[in-house]
Amino acid sequence: NYYDLPEWKLATVLDITEEGIALGMQPGREASGALVEDREQIKLTPEGFKWAMTLRIEDKRTKAKSFGDVFKVGDVVFVEKLEEGGWRLRQFPAVSGALVAMDPHTGRVLAMVGGFSYAQSEFNRATQAMRQPGSSFKPFVYAAALDNGYTPASVVLDAPIKVDQGGSLGIWEPKNYSGKPAGPSTLRGGIEQSRNLMTVRLAKDMGMKLVAEYAERFGVYDKMLPVLSMTLGAGETTDMRMVSAFAVFANGGRSIKPSLIDRIQDRFGKTIFKHDERGCEGCAATGWLDQPEPELVDNRDQVLDPMTAYQVTSMLEGVVQRGTAANIKDIGFPVAGKTGTTNEEKDAWFVGYTPDLVTGIYLGFDQPTPMGKGSTGGALAAPIFKDFVQKALEGRPAVKFRVPAGMTVVAIDRKTGMMRAGPGTSQILEAFKPGTGPADTYSVIGIEDIAVQQERQQQISPSAAKVIQQGGGGLF
Repeated sequence: NYYDLPEWKLATVLDITEEGIALGMQPGREASGALVEDREQIKLTPEGFKWAMTLRIEDKRTKAKSFGDVFKVGDVVFVEKLEEGGWRLRQFPAVSGALVAMDPHTGRVLAMVGGFSYAQSEFNRATQAMRQPGSSFKPFVYAAALDNGYTPASVVLDAPIKVDQGGSLGIWEPKNYSGKPAGPSTLRGGIEQSRNLMTVRLAKDMGMKLVAEYAERFGVYDKMLPVLSMTLGAGETTDMRMVSAFAVFANGGRSIKPSLIDRIQDRFGKTIFKHDERGCEGCAATGWLDQPEPELVDNRDQVLDPMTAYQVTSMLEGVVQRGTAANIKDIGFPVAGKTGTTNEEKDAWFVGYTPDLVTGIYLGFDQPTPMGKGSTGGALAAPIFKDFVQKALEGRPAVKFRVPAGMTVVAIDRKTGMMRAGPGTSQILEAFKPGTGPADTYSVIGIEDIAVQQERQQQISPSAAKVIQQGGGGLF
């Protein structure tokens, strides 16, 4: 038995009947070390192992026809006693992962899970596992765009794109998870639905040097290779780094350092280490001389415009409300977050936050292996995030995200990003910085690429073809 799972007991399958499974429990030991003579037997009912009746054969799920398809006499299994009585079957998960929860204002790590069982593996997946973040990296691409002239209402074309990688590397042709292009879409729509083609085209329009600069500024990577595939999370980073980077969005653009230790004192009570590096002028006053109260000076780097941080947060709220994480929209708190799924579903991510708590989760085999079609960040990681956050914030009021002073909120057409809604479309409230707003004319970023591809007889989506016929401009 594993010492950190004392509630799990070993048992041997003795008999298989239509009513359930008869098990013989592992016998205890006397003080001398000899096995006790008594042998305990239990009954495992179908309710206690119904999850095991779903089998995966050649990457397809199928229902077991009988208990004998799952159990054989002599099998050794783990079981756990339920509080309400009875037993249930348990099993070490083949898929592992990590969870990190952090205070976005101080960097204090409130919870960290580096794997299922420390007794089974001492490898800390939260800080040591280098994994591809997939689409959970996209908010940093959009943050770079919003900080450099784009708005949440900027329209970018989501259509097939081919990139010549040079030399023997050949042509790289990214695709959306659905396999289908979506046509022109606002930045908000693109991140809510996690459009790959649109993100690549947006990064191509900005330049990868700018994207790499922001990724390094947020601390996702130490040195990012400035190639377009990195915009879709092709690099490798850790869960701790991703949570620290998302904390910048939550705290208004300030960089933070994750902390597991707040302070260390020597045996005389003198502080020899303190995580909080803020200075306090006037804190060492020897007496009261009618001076003003001392103030802590926040010396952390401002790595992102607070207004940009809020725009990204607002867009990531849309991911939860109507995007790829809509299955957790009833969480009960204002939540912003982003799903991530890598090629062949080898990694499933969800990094999300409330105004005062940021949490990141990834799931995947320790040796990256496909988890099966549909094993996405929205389907696997987001529900875990929901369960954790609901428990962590239980009893607390639902606090809304803080809007920086000076921002304006305007109702725009959800599809075109313009002030006036077109026929059959809906409006959405969008946040704009001073001096910016929705466009007066409809223009699409990246339309020139499609025109070139059309000349080369490349197949494009009907929606993109329609835009080409209408004409289009550049960045507004």
